[in-house]
Amino acid sequence: MANSIQYAKTVSVPSEKIKTNELSGRVRAAFAEYEASAEQDTITMFTIPNGARLLSGAVSYDALGSSTTISVGYAAHTKADGTAQTVDVDEYKAAAASTSAQSVAVLDTMALGKNSVVDADKDGLPVTVTLAGANGTGTIQLQMFYVID
Repeated sequence: MANSIQYAKTVSVPSEKIKTNELSGRVRAAFAEYEASAEQDTITMFTIPNGARLLSGAVSYDALGSSTTISVGYAAHTKADGTAQTVDVDEYKAAAASTSAQSVAVLDTMALGKNSVVDADKDGLPVTVTLAGANGTGTIQLQMFYVID
């Protein structure tokens, strides 16, 4: 029988500490809303703290207009070790049509950041939504769940 990395830590002698973002941590929610008005832009929605494990999320929006797309990523920031991290507008949700009102998953796969751990300095990770393709108008909401402590 095989053991997960975390379970193996608990049964090893001596046992090893498991991070709270792996076991017994509290799930937190981040939520933000933006009203787009005939624009294309990258909107900073909220900041998630360093060390948080990203669990799941959703981006919800009105029908934003013909040819519009929406993606979820992060703004340029500084990593915990002081190195610069460049912008990535689609790290958590690749650009997809936003021509009809809907709610779609964010952090849907490991390739899109599911269960990843935030690496940011004391200012945290600025999470963004990018409205592109054409000028869009309407409400955009983003929610993400993470565990930190």
